[in-house]
Amino acid sequence: QLQLVESGGGLVQPGGSLRLSCAASGFTLDYYTIGWFRQAPGKEREGVSCTSSSDGTTYYADSVKGRFTASRDNAKNTVYLQMNSLKPEDTAVYYCAARRDYYCRPPYEYWGQGTQVTVSS
Repeated sequence: QLQLVESGGGLVQPGGSLRLSCAASGFTLDYYTIGWFRQAPGKEREGVSCTSSSDGTTYYADSVKGRFTASRDNAKNTVYLQMNSLKPEDTAVYYCAARRDYYCRPPYEYWGQGTQVTVSS
């Protein structure tokens, strides 16, 4: 039973903040590279961030740099995506994904079910 479950999405006004959670079951996230992705209606899925399991370095898409921050709580086996200064173009379904490797590259073996983030006034 290897699962990732996202939560924390919802409706927020432009300029607001949300924190997404991704809880792992059946494996320990310490040993996995974790990526956050998003897909807007009619758009291709895009990478948001990736935290390498080798040294914990996080890489961010240019569109979210300075606004989003990835983190983790090892005791809770959960990773987070803090999303600040949200814009309407951030509206999408957000997914977390994990792979048993050091590198931020596909394929990701495990995917969450997604959580909807809607930024609108």
